[in-house]
Amino acid sequence: MGSHYSYLFHSRTSSMALNRLFQLSSLLRSAITLTLRRNIGFSAVAFNRAKDLDPIQKLFLDKIRAYDSKSKAAGGIVDAGPDYQKNLSEEMTKLQRLYGGGDLKKFPSFKFPEPKLDEVAPK
Repeated sequence: MGSHYSYLFHSRTSSMALNRLFQLSSLLRSAITLTLRRNIGFSAVAFNRAKDLDPIQKLFLDKIRAYDSKSKAAGGIVDAGPDYQKNLSEEMTKLQRLYGGGDLKKFPSFKFPEPKLDEVAPK
């Protein structure tokens, strides 16, 4: 009878150990999969930068660079006509009226005064 309990005890502990081993292997497998996915993704980006761009990507980048140079030359929006300027000035006037004026083209400056703290005497 004692050997029967011993057998049950050993079979339970071995099945618990087996379950833990499966859990650990599952966790390890997911960690390795995630690491490989990240490394493969990074390698693909690095590899694509190293080789020549395909024609559509090249055309897209050329258009962006051309727009950037036109934008810098125009000092703002490219091909903005008088209607655009009129709408822009009307909207700026509305915003100044709503929010109390100021220069809306620059980021506001915030001033937070240092709070005055009273000294507490130690007891």
